[in-house]
Amino acid sequence: MNEKLSALIGTAARTAREQMGLTQAEVGERVGISPPVYSRLERGEMLPGIESLARICTELMLSSDEILGLAGDGPRLRTEDAGTLRRLMFLARKLDEKKLAALVHVAAELSR
Repeated sequence: MNEKLSALIGTAARTAREQMGLTQAEVGERVGISPPVYSRLERGEMLPGIESLARICTELMLSSDEILGLAGDGPRLRTEDAGTLRRLMFLARKLDEKKLAALVHVAAELSR
């Protein structure tokens, strides 16, 4: 096992999960991994399979570059802004089409 890679994946997953306000059990359930196994992943004690890694990226709204520590050094959001946007995306996914359109309208008005 590549310990550096497993630590990178675990840290990225934990940070994104916490920013979204989710528990390890919630994420594990969503990606089809038992909570104890998901906990080991976040602690850097194991590497996920490719399919599990893809599901983790989808659920935590992380790019493959982000979770693998390959994200470039270009302009980035501040950490607190990235967490807020990740949380907003998580909540927006739960909205029906009409409510999502209303949210977009409100956001557009607030950004003026």
